[in-house]
Amino acid sequence: MSLSDDLYRETILDHYHEPRNHGVIDVPTTTVEGVNPLCGDELTLYLNVSADGKIEDIKMTAHGCSINTASGSMMSEAIYGQSVERAREIIETFKEMMLTKGDTEALGGDLEDLEALRGVKKYPVRIKCALLPWNTLLEGLDNVKKASV
Repeated sequence: MSLSDDLYRETILDHYHEPRNHGVIDVPTTTVEGVNPLCGDELTLYLNVSADGKIEDIKMTAHGCSINTASGSMMSEAIYGQSVERAREIIETFKEMMLTKGDTEALGGDLEDLEALRGVKKYPVRIKCALLPWNTLLEGLDNVKKASV
């Protein structure tokens, strides 16, 4: 096991044990539930999106494996305060990293923590655990868009 693998594992465990933006928004713009019935992962995502399309708040509750919880925690940090358009770009970048065979370009910058999840690709059955929060977020953003039309 390499030093970088140890650092990535440490980052995932940190986000699992102390998930960021954990909790509930009392009056959210939208609430979305994501479930992976194959492994039992569950995630409820609460979003507040301003009229001008900025993610003003995000909270989540997650139950299941460490990958699901850590991925949701990292996701919430990455998109908090971003525009909906930027959040969609981040989602696509993350999904490309997770679903592309072989190595992809390093994320860097404010998305660097997400690199820790790259190792999940070694275990294809766990990729769905990492993607559940992101797919749930996409559904939430779609709900917000539908409600504003």
